Amino acid sequence: MTEIGIVGLGFVGLSLTSVLASKGYSTIGIDIDTEKCKQIANGKSPIFEPKLEKTLREGLRKKLKISNDISLVKNCDFIFVTVGTPQKRNGSIDLSMIKQSVAELGKTMHKNKKNQIIFIKSTVTPGTMKKYVLPILEKNSKKKAGKDFGLISNPEFLQESNAIKDTIFPHAVVLGGYNTKYMKKAKMFFSKLHPNTPIIITNHQTAEMVKYANNTFLATKISFINQLSNICQKIPGANVDDIAKTIGLDPRIGKLFLNAGPGYGGSCLPKDMKALINFAGTTGINPTLLNAVEEINTKQLEQIISITKKKLSSLKSKRITILGTAFKPETDDIRDSIAIELIKKLQKRQANITIHDPKAMKNTERIFGDKIKYAKTIADAFSKSQCVIIMTQWKQYSKINNNNIKKMDRKIIIDSRRILAEKELVADYQAIGIGNNQ
Repeated sequence: MTEIGIVGLGFVGLSLTSVLASKGYSTIGIDIDTEKCKQIANGKSPIFEPKLEKTLREGLRKKLKISNDISLVKNCDFIFVTVGTPQKRNGSIDLSMIKQSVAELGKTMHKNKKNQIIFIKSTVTPGTMKKYVLPILEKNSKKKAGKDFGLISNPEFLQESNAIKDTIFPHAVVLGGYNTKYMKKAKMFFSKLHPNTPIIITNHQTAEMVKYANNTFLATKISFINQLSNICQKIPGANVDDIAKTIGLDPRIGKLFLNAGPGYGGSCLPKDMKALINFAGTTGINPTLLNAVEEINTKQLEQIISITKKKLSSLKSKRITILGTAFKPETDDIRDSIAIELIKKLQKRQANITIHDPKAMKNTERIFGDKIKYAKTIADAFSKSQCVIIMTQWKQYSKINNNNIKKMDRKIIIDSRRILAEKELVADYQAIGIGNNQ
């Protein structure tokens, strides 16, 4: 029986751990956070993700163990490293957690005679495996990569709110490394785990680059449709959703990531865009297109602020409600959320902010504390508000009606997602991406 260890129980690691264990693999999940480990071991997910907790509990009923002791992976055949690589101020990534993790793994590997395969799933810029991970592992294990152990780049492509499905049915499996017996063993494992999924075998640096290419292209699609959205807004009657639907039918374009809105956010796209821009600079390349994508994304938020100010005449002391702080629906993740940035900018302009989100209220409160108000219901969110800005496309917000609007002091709604565009509303309504009089 194949034994598997996962080091790092964040979004990627916990999803992978839960799925593998639920499929019957003997699995050990490792994280340095003792309290998180206790919570997970009790069947409670520290993050909201559809079907994750159910899958976790199924895994715990089978062969899943959770611990903060990395030495427990000593008998594992495969070890997946899924620790975070957070962003530094200059846009580059912080490798401290991955360096620490592989150093500890190396020490563990030194104590056993097993020929293990180490998979690096953490997002790292090209050259990280050769420059840092490989020498750290060899130094601490006293072993040789390719001979005594396998080292493979294995980037993940999970979407938040769809992580379990994406883990079970990935669109591709990328394996980067040396063409050794370990690569053959890894290919056999993934062929069995994902029998209908293409497996791409390449070198380390290409596999590392694939993840950045994937995410920055998606960010480019979002900025493209947002640029069109801004143009549509100046054309009476033009509707960016109809345009997106039509061009999305072209198989050369595809329908995904053409939903115009306030800009891209989350834990991956902004971080990976900045990291690739920074990395490109180190190679002597001026990433003109990537810089433009980022600029458009920044201006998208400024447009919302400009419209809000125009409608309210001034932002100072105005009661503004933000609906949705999670960067997308069906998650509680507010990392690099455009809504969070909007709140910060409105605060600087001395607006009084109330927020509502079905899942991200606690995470939002950790940032703002008592500096903003928190509405328990949608009705409370509208009460005495002078302007409501819809930021996240939660299904609950599509049910907003005139009864909610009547509770507002000034009936101004700015809808960045066009959720209410088809409704007859007794409000000064502005849908971003639909041309009308502003």
